[in-house]
This record gives sequence, C-alpha cells and structure tokens, in this order.
Amino acid sequence: MQGKRAVFAILAAAVLVVTGCSSSGGKQQEQAAGNAAAGVADTPRMKVAMITHATPGDTFWDIVQKGAQSAAAKDNVEFVYSSDPDGPKQATLMQNAIDQKVDGIAVDLAHPDAMAGVVAKAKAAGIPVVAFNSGLDNWQKLGAMSFFGQDESLAGQAFGNRLNEVGAKHALCVIQEQGQVALEARCAGLKQAYKGQSELLYVNQADPSAVQSTIQAKLQQDKSIDFVATLGAPIAQLAVQSVSGAGSSAKVATFDTNKALVDLIKNGSVQWSVDQQPYLEGYLSVDALWLYKTNGNVSGGGKPVLTGPSFITKDNIDTVAEFAKQGTR
Repeated sequence: MQGKRAVFAILAAAVLVVTGCSSSGGKQQEQAAGNAAAGVADTPRMKVAMITHATPGDTFWDIVQKGAQSAAAKDNVEFVYSSDPDGPKQATLMQNAIDQKVDGIAVDLAHPDAMAGVVAKAKAAGIPVVAFNSGLDNWQKLGAMSFFGQDESLAGQAFGNRLNEVGAKHALCVIQEQGQVALEARCAGLKQAYKGQSELLYVNQADPSAVQSTIQAKLQQDKSIDFVATLGAPIAQLAVQSVSGAGSSAKVATFDTNKALVDLIKNGSVQWSVDQQPYLEGYLSVDALWLYKTNGNVSGGGKPVLTGPSFITKDNIDTVAEFAKQGTR
C-alpha cells in the first residue's frame, strides 16, 4: 500500500441482536418478540448525536444521514443530526450535544484544531465519541474511540494513477472548501501519484453559480487543461456544465456519488467517481456507539475502519445505479 503509513481496512459487519426473555415472562416476552420481528433491538433507548461540517445542499451528507438513520432504527436509537461548515460553529453544536447529555456522539473532524477541545470535553463527560469521514490523521490524538472512512491521501493517489492510465496531461483539482483536511489530502495525493501537471482551484460550494463560472473561466483561460478532478458529486455536475460553457475538451472525474451522477457516468460526461460509501460511514458510526454502550465493543482495534476507496465507472455503474437512485450510494 502506498503512502507514508500503512492503513489496514477492517471488515465491519452489521450485528444482529439476539434478544433475551425476562423471567417475568408474559408482556415483556411478547414485546421482545415483537421487537425482534420488526428488526429493532430490544435494548434500552439511547440518544446519539451526529455533528458534521456539511454545507447545505451537499447531497453527500444526505446519504450519510440515511445510513445513520437506518442504524438508529435498528438499534432503538434516537438520532439527532446537526451541521455547520464553520469549524468553531461545528464545535458549538457538539457542545450543545454534550450539554444535552447524549449517550454517544459521531463527528467528522474536517477542522481538527477547532474540534479538539470539545472532543476532550465529551470524553471528560463520559460520552463516547467516534469519528468518521474526515480526520484520519487526528482521530486518535483527539481521543475518538474509532474512525470510519477512507484514507483520503491513498484515494487521491489512486485517482492520480488512473489519470496516468488514461494519459491525462494537465489536471485541475477543484477544492470546494479551503482548509478542509480531507479535501486537501485528496488533491495532495493526486499530485503525489500523477505524472502530469496538476494545479488547484478553490471554489465556494455554497454558491453553485460561482463554482460553475469559476471553473469555466479557468478552462477558457488555459486550454491545456484536459482533466477536471472534482471532490464532490454536485461539483462534478457543475464542472460538466463548465466544460460545455467553455467549449473545452477537458474530461471530468470526481470523488463521491449521488443519484444525478448515475446518468452522467452512463453517458460519459463523468469518467468515474471514487466511492467512499457514505451510507456505510453513517451506519457504522451509529452502530458502533450502540455496540459500545450495549456490549462494550470497540470497532477497529486501534486502526481505522476503511469504507473506501473504490471506483465507479461506466463498466460497473449498473451494479450501484439502483441504490444511487434511492439515495443510498
């Protein structure tokens, strides 16, 4: 495995709960049987908060939430979600969850410096914390119990190697949130593996029209750019329009997926997407907290549980198309 560190993926499997019957019998037994039949854990109700750095309108986080909600429904968990792309404001949201005395917190560490203090406060309050999506290099130092996501540097390197395979000469890596550690790691990994010329372009994902016009202007300015690498499916959709508007022959490929991306991959407008399985990230994060609270289990054994990367292309899009259309891939 390439990179400065060797990170090993640990297979995470959903756990089926076998419910026991109380010796008091009767009503409790009937309730347990009903819960088992409905696929709901017969464990005490608990409350889990998920706090992310999501920007409104980013479909990636809709998929994360669906996974988390599925696990919560199975595990008899009250699930509370909140988000803010600003690091200090995200930390405030986490402090709110601590004040509410939730039973567990799942948080992405896109801004680790801003989150360090509040993660420590959660630990001091006896609230278990798992990290996911962002913060592979920081989750243990900050004190999170487990991490679920992909190694973004290795994912970027895989993207760069694929650019080499298709003969790309000049790639533009578009970062939609400056300073976000996972996004920066993707482009850095791409640059490390890619043999051609690469450069960064920063855009503000909160303003889609500006994203499109900024990419389009860059393509009009530099006709040598033959590949646009985006780091999110909504940005890829805008990049496709930018290429058309600029009269450019550049191709587009991306990280992450959504249902709109299915047709763009099928018709060749987007060459591939790197899938980190956000549904799985959300599901495993909630499920891990439930397992810890109800059975003392800790996922990962001190290593991150990797959910990606894998490539989705025209050749295999049909295997995930149905799930993507449902909003779970």
